[in-house]
Amino acid sequence: MRFRIAMSFLLALCAASCASADVIVLKNGNRIIGTNVTSENGRVTYLTSAGQLSIPQAIVARIEHDDSGERSGADVAPPVSTPQIEPAAGYEEIAHQTIHDGGVDYAYIARLESDARSGSAAATVKVAAAHYAAAQFFLSKAKTDTAIEQYREGLSFSPDNFGLLMNLSVLYLRQSQFTQALDPLQHAREVAPDSADVYKLMGWAYYGANKTGQAIDAWKQAAKLRPDPDVIEALRKAERDQALESSYREGETAHFDLKYSGSAAPELARGILNALESDYQDLESQLDYTPPEPIGVVLYTGQAFQDITRAPAWVGALNDGRIRIPVQGLTSVTPELARELKHELTHSFVGQKSHYRAPTWLQEGIAQWMEGSRSTSNAAYLIDAAQKGLVPQLGSLEGSWIGYSGDSAWVAYAWSLAVVESIIDRGGVSDIGRLIGAMAGAPSAQDAVQQTLNSDYDQLQQQTLAYLRRSYVSD
Repeated sequence: MRFRIAMSFLLALCAASCASADVIVLKNGNRIIGTNVTSENGRVTYLTSAGQLSIPQAIVARIEHDDSGERSGADVAPPVSTPQIEPAAGYEEIAHQTIHDGGVDYAYIARLESDARSGSAAATVKVAAAHYAAAQFFLSKAKTDTAIEQYREGLSFSPDNFGLLMNLSVLYLRQSQFTQALDPLQHAREVAPDSADVYKLMGWAYYGANKTGQAIDAWKQAAKLRPDPDVIEALRKAERDQALESSYREGETAHFDLKYSGSAAPELARGILNALESDYQDLESQLDYTPPEPIGVVLYTGQAFQDITRAPAWVGALNDGRIRIPVQGLTSVTPELARELKHELTHSFVGQKSHYRAPTWLQEGIAQWMEGSRSTSNAAYLIDAAQKGLVPQLGSLEGSWIGYSGDSAWVAYAWSLAVVESIIDRGGVSDIGRLIGAMAGAPSAQDAVQQTLNSDYDQLQQQTLAYLRRSYVSD
């Protein structure tokens, strides 16, 4: 997402909540945006895109709760979670036999598989439970691909196992493999045709695959089976999309599905697709990642953009899984539009590779760097601000920035760019790619930084300040 005129940025994709954002105001003046804010036992706990975090109550000046009930134009990542499913009888013992001494007992699983192949129904149940336990173990180690293999192995013995089907589909959705998720979900629907959870997840899969009409049908069925605020909100948004885009023209390439209104010239649409394809190849190389599905792009007139996204007036573009850009009055890809396209496409890459767990400072720093921004004009200010203790701590920049004032947002974006520049200066763009990947499985953003860069947040702050002095300040 971009500030109009002043500065470009995308508001954070929260990982799993549609609740209104609250503002935690610290005694040092810093502000933290989070959801589900609670105070208990001397600590304030809150949710951000990095997961659940907490800070000492003693450093908090006040909590400003957002009771408006309205969501901003910055949409959140799909609230995808596995529904509660009763474990099979004896699961705890099977899990204990499968996982022990810090690893998976493959010999035990092999014995269960041999029994299952002999036709034992009881063994089939056990082998499914064992593969489920192994998958959970690998997920705890951030080995998502191996966990997927375990779910698929379990399903080869017990193809109608509802728990395995749902868990597998959730992992595919978290990896943005929307089309891949539909296969286990369609099977799960056959197993449990009245499950609201199946239709809810199918809605996200269809929506992610740019099949808005089918997403609406799935969410309507989910809402009919069980009231769910996530489903109602998603359905309302998808219906706005469908109503506005019903008369839009379409275009596509290998990596993009484009929709645009008749007021956007076909030449402009083709130019945008060409620019995006070029950016795609560059980002694919630099970030060592290939999105598994085509990315949706929608071009709007200025007013239509505000109507469909409900974005604040200062928002110049938006990426909520689809890249949404107002192009009123444009007939070709201008340098500014080219920068905007690459900025928003970067968010798609970073969000998907990190499973939407990259903190806002990393998202914004990378997006600005990839579009070509550098700290040249901001370095002197940031150095002076750092000396006065006025630059934000990275821990406070992990969640949504929607509540920031214009000045606070400017500093946040400038500092985030500088941090990313310093990382690239020290280890190259490859360090950025590795850091994004680590975010997908690390317990926290700080842990990912430590694992990848061998630095904590404080050291990264000091590294950034030294980089700015060395690179931009004359002796």
